[in-house]
Amino acid sequence: MPADEVSALLERIERDNVKFIRLQFSDLLGQPKNVAIPPVQAEKALTDGISFDGSSIEGFARIEESDMVLKPDPATYTLLPWRKEGEGRAARFICDVYMPNKKPFEGDPRYILKQVIADAAKDGFEFNTGPELEFFLFKMINGRPSLEFQDRGGYFDLAPTDLAEDVRRDIVLALTEMGFVVEASHHEVAESQHEIDFKYGPALQTADNVVTFKFATKTIALQRGLHATFMAKPIYGINGSGMHTNCSLFKDGQNAFYDPYAPLELSETALHFIGGVLKHVRGITRLANPTINSYKRLVPGYEAPVYISWSASNRTALCRVPAPRGKSTRMELRSPDPTCNPYLTFACILAAGMDGVRNRIEPPASTKLNIFELTEAEREEAGIHTLPGTLLEANQYLLEDDLLCNVLGRHVVENIDRITKMEWDSFRTTVHPWEIDRYFYQH
Repeated sequence: MPADEVSALLERIERDNVKFIRLQFSDLLGQPKNVAIPPVQAEKALTDGISFDGSSIEGFARIEESDMVLKPDPATYTLLPWRKEGEGRAARFICDVYMPNKKPFEGDPRYILKQVIADAAKDGFEFNTGPELEFFLFKMINGRPSLEFQDRGGYFDLAPTDLAEDVRRDIVLALTEMGFVVEASHHEVAESQHEIDFKYGPALQTADNVVTFKFATKTIALQRGLHATFMAKPIYGINGSGMHTNCSLFKDGQNAFYDPYAPLELSETALHFIGGVLKHVRGITRLANPTINSYKRLVPGYEAPVYISWSASNRTALCRVPAPRGKSTRMELRSPDPTCNPYLTFACILAAGMDGVRNRIEPPASTKLNIFELTEAEREEAGIHTLPGTLLEANQYLLEDDLLCNVLGRHVVENIDRITKMEWDSFRTTVHPWEIDRYFYQH
């Protein structure tokens, strides 16, 4: 980092009266990690970086290769608004992970996304994303999270039915102070389920924002005696939480998905991008839906997509093209959920889309019918296939997808495979309450 940039940041840290600096990064699972340093160490962090033990971070390094270095991205500096002046103000940087030899760590999810963005830039494209995160708020009882709903509201309800209105307001205010442009905040369909949408932007920035959004939401909810969860399906029988992801390519400042003279006003670039995503979506599912619980959401009947299809209007399709055109032309991938690692998910979506653009992959015919109402035979006749039904199945599709494996790299793929098999074996051998209810009293 140039010396003048370092000096400017050090002056800003002093002017903001910062007492603690959190250096954040994400592990392979998308979980935020951090180390706190005092301001006196800020210059070292911004010039040489701060060392840490990577062997303790999921999916990072073996014990014999544990030394790693965090280097802050100056563009991600922000104050944490819930820590006020009298409490010792705290600031945050999101960091890139390096090896001691000053080379980027190949298993850093942020680095992987940067690489795919740089590859798309060779063709003049900038990748923008706009994720829509849903979450639940549950009551804390005796200091522990419970499954008791915080409110009984429904879609777009207001107070007093929506008792979480004040919590959402505080989250929105905090995010705004941190530089977010919040576009909407509302109650979702299920009881105690909520959504806050922020403006789309370059994929790296929005991936950073996803991590920050989840961190801020959980922190502010906890301060109000609530537990915020982004788990895909915390309650059986009601809607789960998704992270619908709006995607677009821009070139020379113009939306490359928009063609006012084409059918549906969608350019060949848009159609080929959709074609590429649909071709690779089964492998993408392992990243976009990374937990065993994720596949309890991806079932018919609860608004979640299940069938591999696209449409210009149909909300039962996996890929939807919302109505706005011009600079707002975009593809919405409806399968990701908010437990995903946004860096890896965005990287795989972009790589798949660029494969479609570069190889002119045509998407299947657009689906106008309600796919949920079609019979299995009708879906088969229409050539509509399904997403993987389990984490193990999705993992196998990923391992068979050479493009995605090359994007992620050997280190990440091997660790994702290892984590999947450990998770599945633990799930497979655990006796679940459903089994007790089903068999215990009968046999």
